[in-house]
Amino acid sequence: MWKNLARKVSGWLLPADREPLDRYRDQLARIRAREAELVPASDDVVRAAARGSLEDCFAAAAVAASRVLNLKPFDVQILGALAMAGGSIAEMQTGEGKTLAATLPVVWFASQGRPVHVLTVNDYLAARDAEWMGGIYRFLSFRAGYVTQAMSADQRRQAYDCDVTYATPNEAAFDYLRDCLALDPADMVHRDFAVALIDEADSILIDEARIPLVIAGGQAPPRELVRGIAQLVRTLIPWQDYIVQEHSRDVQLTDSGVERVEAALNCSNLYEERNIGLFTAVADALHAAVLLRRDIDYIIRDGVIEIVDEFKGRVAQLRRWPAGLQTALEAKEGLDLRTQGRILGSITLQSFVGLYQSVCGMTGTAITQAEEFRQVYRLDVVPIPTNRPVIRIDQPDRIFPHEWQRTRALVEEIARARQSGRPVLVGTANIAASEQLSSALQAAGIPHHVLNARNDAVEAGIIARAGVSRAVTISTNMAGRGTDIRLAEGVAGLGGLYVIGTARHESRRIDLQLRGRAGRQGDPGESRFFLSMDDDLMRRFGLARILPGCADAGQAMEIVQRIIEGENLSTRLMLRKYDQLIEQQRRWVQTVRLEVLDGERHSPDSRAALLKIDELWSDYLAAIGELKSGIHWISFGGKNPLDTFLREAQSIFSQVEQEIIESIEDGAAANPPESLLRGATWTYLITDQPLGDWNQRLARGIANKIRLFFER
Repeated sequence: MWKNLARKVSGWLLPADREPLDRYRDQLARIRAREAELVPASDDVVRAAARGSLEDCFAAAAVAASRVLNLKPFDVQILGALAMAGGSIAEMQTGEGKTLAATLPVVWFASQGRPVHVLTVNDYLAARDAEWMGGIYRFLSFRAGYVTQAMSADQRRQAYDCDVTYATPNEAAFDYLRDCLALDPADMVHRDFAVALIDEADSILIDEARIPLVIAGGQAPPRELVRGIAQLVRTLIPWQDYIVQEHSRDVQLTDSGVERVEAALNCSNLYEERNIGLFTAVADALHAAVLLRRDIDYIIRDGVIEIVDEFKGRVAQLRRWPAGLQTALEAKEGLDLRTQGRILGSITLQSFVGLYQSVCGMTGTAITQAEEFRQVYRLDVVPIPTNRPVIRIDQPDRIFPHEWQRTRALVEEIARARQSGRPVLVGTANIAASEQLSSALQAAGIPHHVLNARNDAVEAGIIARAGVSRAVTISTNMAGRGTDIRLAEGVAGLGGLYVIGTARHESRRIDLQLRGRAGRQGDPGESRFFLSMDDDLMRRFGLARILPGCADAGQAMEIVQRIIEGENLSTRLMLRKYDQLIEQQRRWVQTVRLEVLDGERHSPDSRAALLKIDELWSDYLAAIGELKSGIHWISFGGKNPLDTFLREAQSIFSQVEQEIIESIEDGAAANPPESLLRGATWTYLITDQPLGDWNQRLARGIANKIRLFFER
């Protein structure tokens, strides 16, 4: 029954063709046969084969891997490589050798003269994989490089000039934004965007896809009003002056709160149009004070607020909240208010990936998001079988009424596993939870390591030792993803790695990623989730009233996750409509700008015209930012926010478009602007909420859908 119900609420079924690999198996046989012919051949013959057919190329890359790294790709790695070469996402489980598998399609694309960007999740992996796999490329006479945050423009240009470039999508996108502001072609670092092979594709294309990347500059001073409003908000009384709705992560002033704020700020009506700046500042301060939680949503390190990525448990490098909210949070914590600056350019990762002619990828968890990959990126997901059968035992969830009961049971379970000699990896939802569990283990005298955003610099070393006998490792979410956990000698005989999750997540992918840390390459292993009715997911969606009455809580939880995933997909598809118009406009502006830069479009004063284009686009982004921040209020008047946004944005851009054409024709000679790049410039990411309260009301709708579903 549960399986049928799960199918009903998922909104989609897996493709009817359950053997998408069938079409690759004949190719695999031909590749293996060609590989056998190349094994005794000379290096020059192998290099020549790498420029031949796909089968020749794959066989040559396999031989090169064997000669250079002493690694022979498994059949399943070649199947995954074929899926990627065919423009799909290969779902390969943890420990199945995705890094090596990726070299085969990379060599194939490079052999066609198409530069390949291998986009991965952090600088460490970009440098590691480029150096590790670089020997294969060099053996086959291809050049390989990588880009990291600390590199200069010249170093980046050299890396992008290679046949194969490893980088994070953030660095590649920031370089693109800087190229969009270049005043001389020689200052640009990128070449054409030919092929992107995306590692951890679910993380990059789903979790982070809508996060805007921003390049900013200028010396705009922070608003001193922020500190006073932060102090005012501290005096407001919960449930009297404001109401918090936990399930939707929403906070709203009551009538009493509005009156207190209006009296303190000496304004007659906070909601009048002339007071919109005050209203926004108060809303940001209230959000920062009540909803943003230190050591859960962010940490403070060296006097700077650093956002914690909710999906990875790592610090989200260079990320900020939208300007007003970031400043409000700094005021809340008593920190220096950092200059937000003027936005000079912005692009989402989703739009950036769209610049590439061809896209493919790989990850350990993709099939649950197959419909989103298909709808948004036109990418199919191909599940690749494991090289050896998975013998990991996934135990049913244990659910406790209260957090303290869950913690006590966790400590007992960890102690029991450790006493038997097994290593234990515990996944927690956030930093605070990891440190609370750490305190409980310390009190029980259980040695352990903690891996969270506070010590993410040593994550690879910690996670690599997690398979040692009696090791206990606490990790926030999926920190350490990308580094294999190898079992020490004798551990397999004890039952292998024991993975314990302390919270379920909105997405099944995150739970599956955690489970997948155990049982790599046929190793034994075990996983289990210890849940509490006090957990965030339980509270936000009212599950505490539903699960106790279900005969199979684990299946019920999966149904809830499917409902949430379906609603979140609908939301992301709707939000994409907001971005599409702006992206079309950005591409038009950049095309015109490149024509001026290259001399294809004549202007009497092309330095001046470029500067004017940059100024007009920056002004437009500021206007669109203001439009987005208030568009959700439109729905209260019965109007459609999307229709209103698109109409207003197009109207504003029409004027910008005309001014750009005029600035090119006259070279902006009458009033040449100064370069927007004067002084300091910086790049960062925004945790964007373009619809504000609309998203929060959607969360309430999801909770109602879950309740109604289980009441039927």
